[in-house]
Amino acid sequence: MVITEAHLIYFSPTHTSKQVGDGIVHGLGITNIITTDLTLSPIDEMQLPASALAVIVVPVYGGHVAPLALERLACIKGTDTPVALVVVYGNRAYEKALQELDQFVLLRGFKVIAGATFIGEHSYSSTKYPIAAGRPDEHDITLAVDFGKKLRTKVDIASGIETLYPVNLRSIPRPQQSFLPLFRFLRKAVKLRKSGVPLPRTPWIEDEEKCTHCGACVRNCPAGAIIKGDETHTDPDKCIKCCACVKSCSQKARVFDTPFAVLLSQCFTRQKEPKSIL
Repeated sequence: MVITEAHLIYFSPTHTSKQVGDGIVHGLGITNIITTDLTLSPIDEMQLPASALAVIVVPVYGGHVAPLALERLACIKGTDTPVALVVVYGNRAYEKALQELDQFVLLRGFKVIAGATFIGEHSYSSTKYPIAAGRPDEHDITLAVDFGKKLRTKVDIASGIETLYPVNLRSIPRPQQSFLPLFRFLRKAVKLRKSGVPLPRTPWIEDEEKCTHCGACVRNCPAGAIIKGDETHTDPDKCIKCCACVKSCSQKARVFDTPFAVLLSQCFTRQKEPKSIL
């Protein structure tokens, strides 16, 4: 089957999904790559033709596709357009996020021909409590490129859209997960929630003297939860806890010191591997 263009579509507040997506389209080896970044603002309605190949990459928050990502993806529709779906999670679990994304795009005219799960540094990760720190790493990107090459091969050998067969994303291999760390995390998480200890609703500035009001947090917040000139405050009704503001702050003024970061860092030290299905 001849593909005239490839569309990379991603939502990536801390750039992990972008890195994975860039690796995949690099592996495709298609000259005409059109990139749609949904991170910072919505776009106008877009209709992709059947002669295009779409690659959609989104992060997982709490076992689900980031809600703001789905909201912005709703503007993009296909015309029986083949698509590869990719979710990026912080080494705990993506739960049913890939299936959620599958159901979402099927209703919008896409044909799901491949899927993958990759690991990215967790939004809550810090020097003190690392959670999949540095992921995706070089090995992950190599696997992303390989996935792109296999995806291109699948498209090339199909005689037409009718023989470009869909996949059942429920059949994707699951990463190995030791029972004891998972049980320990669940037990401590339930205990934490029942304790009544107040959990932070947004990142905050621990030392206001460190804030230079450079505006990096404003520019990098996908939800518009921080206003220029008032960088020391974050709107809790808009904040999605992606921690883009924390990771983009050159002065290390912003923090998100949640107890869940401690649990995730302690219980999920074993690094999971990307998985795919074509």
